[in-house]
Amino acid sequence: MVKETEIKLRASRATLAALREHPLLKKRNKSGWQRGELFNQYYDTPDRELAEAKVALRLRRDGEQFIQTLKSRGQSVAGLSERNEWDWYLSKAKLDLKKLDDSCWPASLAELDKKTLQPLFTTDFVREKAEIAWGRGKAKVVIEAALDLGKVIAGEGEEEICELELELRQGEPAALLELACELAAELPLMPCDISKAERGYRLFDAGSYNLSLPAPELQGEMSLDDAFAALAWHLLGASQRLAEQYRWNGHWSLLQQWLEQLIDLRALLASLGQAAPRASSRELREALDALLDDWRPRLAAGQNDDSMRRNAPALFAAELDGCRWGLLSLKLSHWLLLRSWTTERNNRGNRQGNAALGNWLPTLLNEEGTALQLRRYQQQPEDLAEQMPRLERLLVWLRLARGVLEVPEVDRLYGELNKLYELAQLDLDDEQRQLRATQTQIVSSLKAWKALVK
Repeated sequence: MVKETEIKLRASRATLAALREHPLLKKRNKSGWQRGELFNQYYDTPDRELAEAKVALRLRRDGEQFIQTLKSRGQSVAGLSERNEWDWYLSKAKLDLKKLDDSCWPASLAELDKKTLQPLFTTDFVREKAEIAWGRGKAKVVIEAALDLGKVIAGEGEEEICELELELRQGEPAALLELACELAAELPLMPCDISKAERGYRLFDAGSYNLSLPAPELQGEMSLDDAFAALAWHLLGASQRLAEQYRWNGHWSLLQQWLEQLIDLRALLASLGQAAPRASSRELREALDALLDDWRPRLAAGQNDDSMRRNAPALFAAELDGCRWGLLSLKLSHWLLLRSWTTERNNRGNRQGNAALGNWLPTLLNEEGTALQLRRYQQQPEDLAEQMPRLERLLVWLRLARGVLEVPEVDRLYGELNKLYELAQLDLDDEQRQLRATQTQIVSSLKAWKALVK
């Protein structure tokens, strides 16, 4: 068994060709590009029990060699994944079920009859790979770069494989993101949190692609730094999965949810005070703002404009054809992996970052809630939209971390505050003016609100 650490980046055929000749890769290419065809058959039970257990079983033909591989799901976010992999070299193109013993086989599948395993789909592609030396200072880093072009085929369905895969052979995982960022600054490369196996399952059953990622389980005693990192990784990963599925099927609701993840990320970055000095996140915040400035109006227009909904897939495809979204995702991943917000903060920032979430969060909500001045907006509801950034900061923490708060009816508070946020985004007329004033009064009267802003 080995641990596989890699990042997958969706590309176009033109981008693959450009990567092959990219000066950065040419300079550091120590092996030259080696070309080969890989034929891969994936197996599962008729009820897809392996997929349910988050493992993939594959039989690959590489030239004259047959390789049986079992992979665990492991951890994967924003295209960067770490998982366990077991390989067995076989003499013929037939599964060797005896290899699938307790040393690798998931305990959850202990009762599975392995004889029920059957072929489900194939992923056949041409791979051009090269060994890239990516040393920084005395640290030696070796990365295998692979350009994959081919198809996933399941029954009568098929999807093109066109991606750059960077796999760490030696060194620290941050090196993968460093190399990916440098390439994505010039070429459209999209971190893709979906494996070739997941694409096969999605073709086999369109409903099998799991959009939702489990929300992190936050505890009151964990540090603010740990809680922030868990939430930011979660939002970034969710945005990647939603982007991939929207690219796949164009459902408007997925685009709405994608935008919501980005809004939450932006609010989260702005909420930490001295625990995350503004200078440490300036580049990320500016990139997020530029993205949101373009996509918020489009989503708002699409609420009542069918033509905008019809045009949105083409606009999103154009977004993916540029460098902006992919580069932002990679830079944010690198920033989170290195915990860059912690490196140059002052002593007060260190104390805040190390504070228990259960102590810090009520203080944040008290400060933000008091500054919201709900009583003022009962009298001046037309001005409520100016408080949207503050409402977003309140909502992201209430949505994802309210379980650590010891206040009554906190779920109701989140729901009512979210209604107020939605009203703040609507065009104002006499009816909306009254609805805003009424909703402001409802929020301010809640037990949870009073407990938080006392």
